[in-house]
Amino acid sequence: MILNNKLVGRNFLTLKDFTESEIDYLINLATDLKEKKRRKIQHRYLEGQNIALLFEKTSTRTRCAFTVACIDLGAHPEYLGKNDIQFGKKESTKDTAMVLGRMFDGIEFRGFQHSTVETLAKYSGVPVWNGLTDDYHPTQILADFLTIKENIGHLKGVTLVYVGDGRNNMANSLLIGGAKMGMDIRICAPKQLFPRKDIVDYAKEIAKNFSGKIMITSDIDQAVSCADVIYTDVWFSMGEEDKMKERIEMLQPYQVNWEMIEKTGNENVIFLHCLPSYHDLDTEMGRFVYEKFGIKEMEVTDEVFQSKNSYVFDQAENRLHTIKAVMAATNYRRA
Repeated sequence: MILNNKLVGRNFLTLKDFTESEIDYLINLATDLKEKKRRKIQHRYLEGQNIALLFEKTSTRTRCAFTVACIDLGAHPEYLGKNDIQFGKKESTKDTAMVLGRMFDGIEFRGFQHSTVETLAKYSGVPVWNGLTDDYHPTQILADFLTIKENIGHLKGVTLVYVGDGRNNMANSLLIGGAKMGMDIRICAPKQLFPRKDIVDYAKEIAKNFSGKIMITSDIDQAVSCADVIYTDVWFSMGEEDKMKERIEMLQPYQVNWEMIEKTGNENVIFLHCLPSYHDLDTEMGRFVYEKFGIKEMEVTDEVFQSKNSYVFDQAENRLHTIKAVMAATNYRRA
């Protein structure tokens, strides 16, 4: 696959900013780059570039994927954690953006407020990539779509059910991306955790143009019937530990277990999770919740997580290839 210049200079902040064909292009480019890596064919499209990796939030997959992607593409990654720079403390986001934009060729940001990554994009003068904000997680969605396409062969018409907290960045991004790709996206959550109305309205309007479908429901049986993909996420994130009891009680009925898998009526239904996952007692958080609430498994049972239906580690690997595609497509400079 030959890189073209149609996305060069673009930011990657949310899938709202990209068309169906552009999203499809990024997925196909990721497939090509994945094959090149497998065959050990060099693809140093960002040779000599310097990339700033800004992390307000810690990460395993996002940090590793961006770091390896930079190196594979011939660029130098510079990790900047929240304690490494005066970001938002002694220096404004705007000023930081203008400084970094004069020293780096691209900026990745993973943090909290979406307005932060928007400010970086507005003032840096270089492509900015959203590694996660409270509102959106677009690089994760590309990895999810690549995983689905690898195993089902297409995205259009695929029924994906997201089970759990429907207000979070994953549900938002799946609604937007799924609508643009003509998928049947169903959010199954307690009514208190339904997605924001503006996100749902946007997704429904977009879905009309691509023969997609949107369902928001608290009815598990209705949501998972005939599903091709079941997707979930952790019940609480960083900074939400004080809400554990309330959220466990609210979300426990939405645990992805074998009974839910069987309710799909599809023995080949794919299970996805953006990770990390609390499916056993092999983490400090898992043990803490067990000691405090007596729960050994949270958002997904170990039986499902370890089953043949689970593609979570293919999904995790695909973060690398899709992030690499985004970086190459938006910052490639033809000689």
